[in-house]
Amino acid sequence: MKKTLKLTLPALAVAGALFFNACNSDSKKTAATDTLTAGGDTTKTEAGIAVPEGFNATIIAKDLGGARHIAVSPKGVIYVKLGKPNKDGKGILMLIEKDGKAEVKAAFGGYGGTGITIKNGYLYASSNTEIFRYKLNDADEVADTAKVEKIVTGLIDRHQHESKSIVLDDAGNLYTNIGAYSNSCQIKDREKGSLGKKDCPILDSAGGIWQFKADKPNQTYKDGQRYATGLRNVVGLDWNKQDNQLFVMQHGRDGLHDLFPDLYTVQQQAELPAECMYALKKGDNAGWPYIYYDQQQNKKIVAPEYGGDGKKEGDAKFIDPVAAYPGHLAPNALLFYTASLFPAEYKDGAFIAFHGSWNRAPEPQAGYYVVFQPFKDGKPNGEGKVFADGFSGSAENTAKGSAVHRPCGLAQGPDGSLYVSEDSKGYIYKISYKK
Repeated sequence: MKKTLKLTLPALAVAGALFFNACNSDSKKTAATDTLTAGGDTTKTEAGIAVPEGFNATIIAKDLGGARHIAVSPKGVIYVKLGKPNKDGKGILMLIEKDGKAEVKAAFGGYGGTGITIKNGYLYASSNTEIFRYKLNDADEVADTAKVEKIVTGLIDRHQHESKSIVLDDAGNLYTNIGAYSNSCQIKDREKGSLGKKDCPILDSAGGIWQFKADKPNQTYKDGQRYATGLRNVVGLDWNKQDNQLFVMQHGRDGLHDLFPDLYTVQQQAELPAECMYALKKGDNAGWPYIYYDQQQNKKIVAPEYGGDGKKEGDAKFIDPVAAYPGHLAPNALLFYTASLFPAEYKDGAFIAFHGSWNRAPEPQAGYYVVFQPFKDGKPNGEGKVFADGFSGSAENTAKGSAVHRPCGLAQGPDGSLYVSEDSKGYIYKISYKK
């Protein structure tokens, strides 16, 4: 029987949070329940965040701007990618942490964007159309901010799902999301009743993950290769070293009832489809826009734009997710935890930052938290748990979708602490554990 992973919620979690599933393509399917009672022992920290007992959360930086993804070097230097350049026209911040606070030492990179990561002595960062890298010195700082290599250029930005998240493997390859500039590849995007385009042309240059060389300058589409396709939009991604594989979190589609009211209820639109975790291999196809994953039926379902009725099962050629999460919660970061500071059950598991929903009406909005997903042998295993909650400020804020803070980026520090960035007010949180 297929395992279903229950989401354990801390005391501050908003009521009505939904069900988390594990998916296993070679096992029987079981229906999932939709709601879950709160539970688990948590501590509300001085930062206003609830974390499991034994952990502590502090705010180490404030008011940085739209802090998207974040990277922490082996020597503890913090790099923050701003969604838009700050008032000085800079889109990357370099912070030095001391005595529980992180101060901006330098700002550089005249472009906004989301992606930032560190690998083999280089800082990599992305705009919405290009990927750059900067050499780190012996202190893990970018000493010469004007000396920058343009690694990839000419990527599509059609002002919808335009962010380019990035990660590198251990074989000299760089991976980036190129989001689909569409909700579901309709002839008229987001128009009621409009059918899907035949052989969705968006997939020729978007709607998937592209692979490039990590050290080759000025690459364009022709130099890279489409590593995986059929992914509407990926913001959170990471390389799983346990099984040497790329994992991604997809943002699911919107508007099932609004676009096809004869096939879907408002309630179904609020809850479907799932936000999915995929384990990708070269050549994989996750099925967008032709299918979506229904976490209540535990099935791939044919999209209504392509002849689906909410029940017709999707083609087996499309891969199954390895885990499926509540709809519309916007998973914006994925991080595999490889340190030993946290208790043993966290080792090699995944943290996911959920940015929060805006389109779950008439249900309360949800999300705005960091989830921990246990793994075993490189695959999701056991219950998913809300690890850090309270970013929204209150249950009322969550329900209304008016969160004060919205988690966006995750990074692991050299001591094993977890860093969380949020892009509403530009706060950086540090979550530590006392053994």
